[in-house]
Amino acid sequence: MTDAPLPVALPDSVLPFTVPALDVRGRMVHLGPALDAILGRHAYPAPVARLLAEAIALATLLGSSIKFEGRFILQTRTDGPVSMLVVDFQTPDGIRAYASFDAAGVETAITEGRTSPAELLGRGHLAMTVDQGPDMQRYQGVVVLEGESLEEVAHVWFQQSEQIPTRVRLAVAEMLTKGEGGASHAWRAGGLMVQFLPESEDRVRARDLHPGDAPEGTEPHAPEVDDAWAEAEALVGTVEDVELTDPEVSAERLLYRLFHERGVRVFEPLAMVERCRCSRERVEAMLGQFTAEQVDDMTVDGEIVVTCEFCSTHYRFDPVAVRALRDAG
Repeated sequence: MTDAPLPVALPDSVLPFTVPALDVRGRMVHLGPALDAILGRHAYPAPVARLLAEAIALATLLGSSIKFEGRFILQTRTDGPVSMLVVDFQTPDGIRAYASFDAAGVETAITEGRTSPAELLGRGHLAMTVDQGPDMQRYQGVVVLEGESLEEVAHVWFQQSEQIPTRVRLAVAEMLTKGEGGASHAWRAGGLMVQFLPESEDRVRARDLHPGDAPEGTEPHAPEVDDAWAEAEALVGTVEDVELTDPEVSAERLLYRLFHERGVRVFEPLAMVERCRCSRERVEAMLGQFTAEQVDDMTVDGEIVVTCEFCSTHYRFDPVAVRALRDAG
């Protein structure tokens, strides 16, 4: 035991932890101002903002676990009113995201009360990509979007791609506070992920049982669920949405409630920031690759305007200068 104070998680942060007695490792994410900045730039309808916030919380949980310099990208492509969600996590701490949606379709869904994640997304796929840079091969896992929430989709992805027993909880809240200057609005999101990563030989063997040489067509025998993992799953199942989004409920407090009988160890929190990587230089370099005809097509009222989908920054260029840039290259 130690008398040293526990690390205190920041408003936008990820807190890693372990529960050695249960062979469980995990992470908790709390997002406030960074999330609010991302959503506030686009003035999304509330159901779209809520859906994107959930995707951001999930991507932050997963991306913050990457130990090397690179990117983790979560992306959906579907046929519903919200046709695309993109969350781009740049290690170790940068988040940017946006949603593409049909405004009329979303408005109709709101009017008819069809605003669950499954109804907004429709049918399609979710891809999670780990990009280690131009000199390294990308790793990508793709799953069909089945289930009522991104939580359920995440469980399918882990089952198919990672094959690590994993439990995820996600929650989003729209905070309205009354003050002297009127009501203020803010978004918050929280997430909890636990994974069963046994180190003892007995538990490893129990998790990795081979189906054996049974005749083809024989129903596989599912090994008994490890008691430690069953306990961890049951405890995580008691977490309520408000515990993940209430700024008064710290990650340390929630983890203590869940695992104090078994002993939980928390590590230094990782601060997260909202950060876009776009720049005038990058956009200029991209424009320099277009043909003269394409530059003409992009020119409106004597200028070329490029808007970053992530941060909504507008970059304005003189088409004459763009053509000169291409000729110089």
